[in-house]
Amino acid sequence: MPMLATFANTFKIPELRKRILLTVGLVFISRLISMIPTPGVNLRALQEGLKTMGANSGGLLDWFNVFSGGALNQCAVGFLSIWPYISASIIIQLLTAVFPQLERLAREGESGRMKLAQYTRYLTIAICVVQSFSLSTMLQNPAALHIGQQIVVHPGLGFSLMTVICMTTASLFVMWLADQITQRGIGNGTSLIIMINITSRLPVAIIEAWTRYFGLADVPATRSPVELALLLFFGFLITMGTVMLTQGVRKVPIHSTRRAVGGGSYGGMQQTYMPLRVNYTGVMPIIFAGPLIQFPAYALSRIPEELTWLSWLRWLGFELKDMTTPIHLAVYALLVMFFAFFWVATQFNAMQISDNLKRDGSYVPGIRPGRATAEYLDALMTRVTLIGGLGLLVIALVPQLLRGMMSLPWEMASFFGGTSLLIIVGVALDTLRQMESHLLMRNYDGFLKHGRLRGRH
Repeated sequence: MPMLATFANTFKIPELRKRILLTVGLVFISRLISMIPTPGVNLRALQEGLKTMGANSGGLLDWFNVFSGGALNQCAVGFLSIWPYISASIIIQLLTAVFPQLERLAREGESGRMKLAQYTRYLTIAICVVQSFSLSTMLQNPAALHIGQQIVVHPGLGFSLMTVICMTTASLFVMWLADQITQRGIGNGTSLIIMINITSRLPVAIIEAWTRYFGLADVPATRSPVELALLLFFGFLITMGTVMLTQGVRKVPIHSTRRAVGGGSYGGMQQTYMPLRVNYTGVMPIIFAGPLIQFPAYALSRIPEELTWLSWLRWLGFELKDMTTPIHLAVYALLVMFFAFFWVATQFNAMQISDNLKRDGSYVPGIRPGRATAEYLDALMTRVTLIGGLGLLVIALVPQLLRGMMSLPWEMASFFGGTSLLIIVGVALDTLRQMESHLLMRNYDGFLKHGRLRGRH
């Protein structure tokens, strides 16, 4: 098969083979870190407590377990994984759009980016310390989590310090592994580690599907295999839609009156286009919207029943916590759309793009350079974001609808949409794009014979 032959060609190129093997080895190390239990934790008591908490968390613990690659069940030292670094990166990006000092650093080229990367790492350490200390405090207080037995063998300050040191060190080590993959491996290291954490739960989903539709020796099947066939066909369609959403762009024609030749710039009309991504926000709206519902929902649902005058807030908490209720779905949809436009508003600088076009002697046909071009790009990006946000919303709601309508376990439903599918598709396409560039440079065929991956030249 041509696809298999193309994958075989990747190992015929020494440099690409070295990069792939290095990436596989570093990813294996990152997965190993997520399986090492934190010292001093009674794993049996923890897993029994997680079952009790999972029934009352509204899917929040399932969400954590999927994105940590099962590290939550082990209370592994790598439970935080790469997420503190991602959180710090998002915070720095948002602050760059707010504070002029950070924006100037972003425009200073390589030196400014290195300075921002240094700030991101400092913030990552702070987030690791706060999150690991909060987790150690929760583990030492099982009564607050409605768990009947002690999870920590020897609670106290010593356990808290050990947990903070272990989890912070593990998270920083995973961050270093991600940097090594990006520099010396293939693909984006941070994205690859997240994708591997998600796909590591695939065997669990397969076992649950087999038990549900075919049964085991002592467990009868509860659903017809016909439902599984329909579900797989539906999953294929959702995956196709996700690929289209990820690859989709709106091409803005650009005319240039200057042409760069060698070290100089010469006159001459040149026509190109500016691609505006339909899904400009990526998975950020879903990442923001999910926890923003679940954390206040969990807090509201813990209001004591004795406070009758707050009973409506307690009811609202339970409604928001359940992913299948109309209130939860409506609020979730509003938050996804809000954050889609919010992320574009903070990251897409139409005026800066317009100034760059004007400085380079380029313009949009029929639009005056300067402010008129900025207003045109801003209005166009708003329409593109509306289309992309609606597509993102459909993909985001699919797992929750499947869970509510078909009672699918979250381990299965999460692979039919939402953040999991978007990350898997996006990272897979980006990695294939990099591998294909290495193949084409050495006159090998790419992965697509009659089509092109986005960005292939």
